[in-house]
Amino acid sequence: MANDAFVRFTGVFAGYGGADVLKNVTFDVERGGVTTIVGPNGSGKSTLLKTVSGILKPRAGEILYKGKNLVGMSPREILKLGVVQVPQNHSLFREMTVEQNVELGAFLEKDKKVIAQRMESIREMFPIVHERAKDKAGALSGGQQRLVEFARCLMLEPDLVVLDEPSMGLDPKTLRSMFATIKMMNEAGRTVLLVEQNARQALKMSSHGVVLENGNVRLTGTGHDVLHHPEIGALYLGGSVEAKA
Repeated sequence: MANDAFVRFTGVFAGYGGADVLKNVTFDVERGGVTTIVGPNGSGKSTLLKTVSGILKPRAGEILYKGKNLVGMSPREILKLGVVQVPQNHSLFREMTVEQNVELGAFLEKDKKVIAQRMESIREMFPIVHERAKDKAGALSGGQQRLVEFARCLMLEPDLVVLDEPSMGLDPKTLRSMFATIKMMNEAGRTVLLVEQNARQALKMSSHGVVLENGNVRLTGTGHDVLHHPEIGALYLGGSVEAKA
């Protein structure tokens, strides 16, 4: 592993009810890149993201973020460090306006001038926040809600954006817009850690890829290398990634 890893998972074991879903997970997330985690259903992808944001406490191991161990920290403490997660399920308050939902993203910031400056920046990055500012979030399509969720997560100016299945339920046109937005966030300086069901499209835009199978890391490499690994298809067909001599 690189010595200057932005996020480092070392020997992470985690699960539910005493049963481990993640088993000795070890890999690095490099600063400034997009790292996509792929694998079959039940491999532990979403569980892994929960350990990063503090929703789930690992039984063993370390998760170092900028050299600080996140294990044992509360989600609020991790937010303050600059780690923001957009969950798999839509999380906007449907009866509140788009503008109100986005402003909630800055709930840890008390300076109203700073919040106003960030809102102005978000409006430029996400036209929908300006165009639908006074509309209730519940009136938006699924894809539009996802873009507003992205906008909201940037109100804390995070260094690490964690995305769990952001394309879930999106149509092809909205899917392209969603991936373009992830690329935009990355180019703006955010490191992205991503779990995505559309694995091929995600790996195409990723600097790095990680393959999980049965809670174990079976393959790591550049996005291109993981995408073109000769046995990645076998993994998605329910087989195992076998070591080659």
